[in-house]
Amino acid sequence: MKKILLLSALFVFGITTVSAQETPTKVKTEVKKSKKAAKKAVAKGVEGPGMVFENETIDYGTIDQDANGQREFVLVNNGNKPLIIMNAQGSCGCTVPTFPKEPIAPGAKAVIGVKYDTHRTGVFMKTVTLTTNASETPKVLTIKGDVKPLPVKAEPVKVQEVKS
Repeated sequence: MKKILLLSALFVFGITTVSAQETPTKVKTEVKKSKKAAKKAVAKGVEGPGMVFENETIDYGTIDQDANGQREFVLVNNGNKPLIIMNAQGSCGCTVPTFPKEPIAPGAKAVIGVKYDTHRTGVFMKTVTLTTNASETPKVLTIKGDVKPLPVKAEPVKVQEVKS
């Protein structure tokens, strides 16, 4: 029975480890593909205001605790009217978005900033919901990653002499 439990635990660990590995080449290829798709959508255009993002998901990967949590979503207004972002709301207090307050002209780029509180450790997946005047509102963007805790520094131990 112990052998079966041990083998099944090793199997699950092996599957998790293999599926969690992602090569930088694959990530770069996916980014290039998403940028090409965004350019095609911009060229196509829509009636009224529109939004095309280079990426709708940002993967922080594995980062250290208290690392820089600032990232950016880049969008282009692929419509023929100005795009107005009325609100950007994080799914919790640990995810703080920023957005342009002025209208985004047709064909113009804009940036939605998002800052994740990297003092919190562990795996995370959070969303930013945009409310706009585009037909595809609300628009949900995703951030995800894994924040590893900093190593704990050991305090020097004071040795006391015992008097007899």
